[in-house]
Amino acid sequence: MTVTVPTDRDMRELGVRLAGLLRAGDLLVMTGRLGAGKTTLTQGIGEGLKVRGPITSPTFVIARVHPSLAGGPPLVHVDAYRLGGFAELDDLDLDASVAESVTIVEWGEGLAEGLADDRLEVIISRGDGPGETREVRIEGVGDRWRDLPADLD
Repeated sequence: MTVTVPTDRDMRELGVRLAGLLRAGDLLVMTGRLGAGKTTLTQGIGEGLKVRGPITSPTFVIARVHPSLAGGPPLVHVDAYRLGGFAELDDLDLDASVAESVTIVEWGEGLAEGLADDRLEVIISRGDGPGETREVRIEGVGDRWRDLPADLD
């Protein structure tokens, strides 16, 4: 599925809608250049999951856990930008929490796929021109996402 996202507000709203599909054990691997909207989308997902915030980029702390305020799964938000490889990601022991949490790994392409057989790959593209319009491509991998809806409306 590909969604055109004109503004930051629309990106957050997409995250809220995406959260409606998520449950404990789900892994999202996000890819996109700096400023593409990965954290903004994660903020919307956190809002939809009703987790404790604020959700900010975890670049300098690598990973943050946001407990649920509504009895749902916690959100584990990881930024793999500064990690040197899978061994450093493995050192975070995320595999111990993936089954109980919704786990989002920004900059996780090529690193986080080994955390779960089933995952959503979220690729955010942003043009070089003026404006904030982005294209968000969401691809399901594995049996869990075989029936991924064609849109989130």
